[in-house]
Amino acid sequence: MNVLVINCGSSSLKYQVIDSESEKVLAKGICERIGIDGRLVYTPAGGEKEVSNLDMPTHKQAVQFVIDALTNEKTGVIKSLDEIGAVGHRLVHGGEKFASSSVIDDDVIAAVESCNDLAPLHNPANLIGVRACQELMPNTPMVGVFDTAFHQTMPMEAYMYGIPYKYYEQYKVRKYGFHGTSHSFVSKRMAQLLDKPIEDLKIIVCHLGGGASVCAVKGGKSVDTSMGLSPLEGLIMGTRSGDVDPSVLEFISKKENLDIDGIMNILNKESGVYGLSGVSSDFRDLQEGTVNGNERCKMAVDIFCYRVLKYIGSYVAAMDGVDAIVFTAGLGENDEIVRANIVNRLGFLGIKLDKEANDNGRGKEIAISTPDSKVPVWIVPTNEELAIARETVALIQ
Repeated sequence: MNVLVINCGSSSLKYQVIDSESEKVLAKGICERIGIDGRLVYTPAGGEKEVSNLDMPTHKQAVQFVIDALTNEKTGVIKSLDEIGAVGHRLVHGGEKFASSSVIDDDVIAAVESCNDLAPLHNPANLIGVRACQELMPNTPMVGVFDTAFHQTMPMEAYMYGIPYKYYEQYKVRKYGFHGTSHSFVSKRMAQLLDKPIEDLKIIVCHLGGGASVCAVKGGKSVDTSMGLSPLEGLIMGTRSGDVDPSVLEFISKKENLDIDGIMNILNKESGVYGLSGVSSDFRDLQEGTVNGNERCKMAVDIFCYRVLKYIGSYVAAMDGVDAIVFTAGLGENDEIVRANIVNRLGFLGIKLDKEANDNGRGKEIAISTPDSKVPVWIVPTNEELAIARETVALIQ
């Protein structure tokens, strides 16, 4: 079965077509600047990247352009839409309503809409993509795969906040966690690499990128994760503050005469390693700045690594041990300096860094701890699109 995987944002639409039997990517790309002017990027397997400036006033037009590219006589990878067996949609927030992926129907759409206030930037955009596909492919089954679903196994002690209980009862204010599709995929792959049942393992997954989170996976289930009600809680990230004393919000708002929207803009878009360094949210720029003697660049990277280290330590305690630690996502897979900074401080777990493996591990599936380490540390590239395709096929079949 060929699965079309859709990840829809407010002005963008990422897509892949995956052959579920071979798990090969037949084509991939992105529609950008939807509602502004429009740009289609399309890359068929084994072919050249094609970039086209096209008028995309709505997501429906964007999906149509994707279909046109996929079925193009010269560079298309399918002859008609009949060769698409299902569509898998990334849906960010399912609240407490979804503990697993679901076949999309009117009830599912209504349930996702009821979570819009928990993810106002993501859920409405995700649903726009769903409706656009439904209009153009009314007879093709569709599945929603939720970022939050994997974390619905967290115990109450992990997801409740120390605020009046009525806010949970009335508004479902609690920790939900994100990057669930990635944490699920990587932890399962780690169990395969260790050749052990995932039910017997305690795994810590460090999904490190512009957005970053750490997850404690015990017996194949998420028991805690660093992101919270929103993706703002937890680690310091590219532009997000991560954990911060709530009193800071009141203090800055009074000093700067800012309302809550102004404060949230600072925490989401002006903070993190960008705010600390004053240079960039991109760790490559920070590493370059460090080499050139910029102390604030070095400080930002050091603080980021320290926060990751603290979460790893706390999750070892939460699970009463750990059998493997995994780095994934753009930064986790590609930045050997960040990995070394963290792993070199895990000696208390009997871990030693294999410097050669770490230095040459960019984007590879590889162990970066020495063979005599008591806890193995790995790089495992994530593949959220493949995970969505797998979930979609499992439900449809």
